[in-house]
Amino acid sequence: MTKFYFLCFIALGITCSLSSQNASKADSINLTSDLFSNSKSLDLKLSYSIKDLRKTREDTLYIRSFLTFEKGKKQDSIKVRLKARGNFRFMNCYFPPLKVKIKKKESKGTLFEGHKTLKIVLPCLKEKDKNDNVLKEYLAYKFYEILTEYHFRTRLLNVEFDEIRKKKLNHHTLKGILIEDDKVVAKRHNGKVFDRFSHPLNHDDLASVRNAFFQFMIGNTDFSTAYRHNGKLLFIDKKMIPVSYDFDMSGFVNCSYAIVSQTGKNPLSITSVTERKYRGFKRDISILNQVRKEYQNKQLEIVSILNNSKHLFDDIREFNAAKAFIYSFFKIINDDKKFKNHILDDTRTE
Repeated sequence: MTKFYFLCFIALGITCSLSSQNASKADSINLTSDLFSNSKSLDLKLSYSIKDLRKTREDTLYIRSFLTFEKGKKQDSIKVRLKARGNFRFMNCYFPPLKVKIKKKESKGTLFEGHKTLKIVLPCLKEKDKNDNVLKEYLAYKFYEILTEYHFRTRLLNVEFDEIRKKKLNHHTLKGILIEDDKVVAKRHNGKVFDRFSHPLNHDDLASVRNAFFQFMIGNTDFSTAYRHNGKLLFIDKKMIPVSYDFDMSGFVNCSYAIVSQTGKNPLSITSVTERKYRGFKRDISILNQVRKEYQNKQLEIVSILNNSKHLFDDIREFNAAKAFIYSFFKIINDDKKFKNHILDDTRTE
């Protein structure tokens, strides 16, 4: 009898070991073949009516369309459902951002496998620098990726969009940003999305300061970690972690419609998005100094990300302005006096 149980135990151990190996192998395959693991721009084709899209504000309303994409040297299409998303951009943009729903049977065997929900950001307006604005916002996401492990993965898109109108099709060649779903981010870190109000001082100190430094770097005031405006809260390892998105109102992107956020009780002291205002709460100075050092150590990598994208800009002046804006941030954090004036002495208490 003892021998029997011993053999069962050995068999169970072998089974568990094989299962673990298979799971690890599956995870490895998923990571290497994932939609967001390729840094190359993805070519997509979309066709829908913007007028119909604007009718999808209710949670259950979507329009049906097809998403055409590269598959080797050929093209493939899958059925998708589209919904307009965003608040300001929905109300003010010609091209509203999209929420994309994909059924499991449609995505199977494609690069979209495993992604039920995605977001696509398109240019806001039909203006000359529309695609450069999207590119700069994409670069902000890429900066964020190397500054914190808690981020949305993104991919740059080249979108051929046929806008369906009553009597004709209007063709648009656009840049876009593909963004993963917040639940995927949470799952990657064995956490959950937190959907209630939470005061920023209840959030993890280090993650909060990293986020506040990032918003200061790109010159963004259009966010609230407490109310989850342009950001999500993840509950990971008993800690509240802010994860930001939507950076079109930042000074780094500097869209024609960008304005300084004035939604709080006290108006901010700046009037232009190309001015900076630190919006982080008061924390232990050791945390602020630690994050300062982290950002200083990432300066070359951040500049490299920007320089490596120079050829993607339509207007070299947009690239030069973006680069100068990033350099102006490092001039602040690399100077003790400026760092004290702009950040240490300007932390929030309410």
